[in-house]
Amino acid sequence: MTPTEDYLNRCRTLVDTVAAQKAEIERAAEWFAESILAGRVVHLFGAGHSRIVVEEIWPRYGSFAGFNPIVELSMTFHNLVVGANGQRQAMFLENTSGLAARILRNFGLSSDDCALVVSSSGCNVVPIEMAQLFQKQDIKVVAIISQQHSEASSTNHADGLKLSDCADLILDTGAPVGDAMVAIPGLDTPVAPGSTIGGCMLANAIKAEVAMRLTDAGQPPKVLTARAIVGRERATELFEAAYDEHARRVAKLFATVGKDNA
Repeated sequence: MTPTEDYLNRCRTLVDTVAAQKAEIERAAEWFAESILAGRVVHLFGAGHSRIVVEEIWPRYGSFAGFNPIVELSMTFHNLVVGANGQRQAMFLENTSGLAARILRNFGLSSDDCALVVSSSGCNVVPIEMAQLFQKQDIKVVAIISQQHSEASSTNHADGLKLSDCADLILDTGAPVGDAMVAIPGLDTPVAPGSTIGGCMLANAIKAEVAMRLTDAGQPPKVLTARAIVGRERATELFEAAYDEHARRVAKLFATVGKDNA
């Protein structure tokens, strides 16, 4: 078996893992749709490479307003690798207690909101504290983790908590311990991770379920759509409408800043 065949076979097992969570995906979609129909948002947070799953949800083609992506460049800007803004600093910050509170201090939260927090290991401090703070505000938290990897990993949280301890619903990417899935003969460490594949499948399955619920409720979303499908004029109309709606929704988050936050 070639490395490509091995990787693709393992990705097929990730599809099976996601498919087995149909009930949990639908429950998350119910919660998220309720928040969006109430005129509020679903907060999205991911540090490190978990940022990819956040950006898969919104904004991109095939997605719609109703989500508040919270992405801190200090923990997710990977391009330079070393030197100023390098990975060492990013990984250090991801385990800095108190940073999550400073991030959320920018928003006026509501118990009508929902939250999705993504962390493959579920063991880094900022995602854990982010989930804790959401729950303190009576906001339902959905966590996307790699279950096997999280269970095999030791947490960096001072109280021994993992993200799975601070979530109302847990979804599993299906990625193995260590994330990397392919063993190469003569190489003592595996390569080619799978958590992003599983995480993006979960995110898009939820997104599709939410779209159906919004449409069934008489509020079909304005979906960012390529002009190759709907033509230039309609694509532009949808683009402007989706971003206008996003602006109106997030404006509510800033209107009450300092009133509802400690």
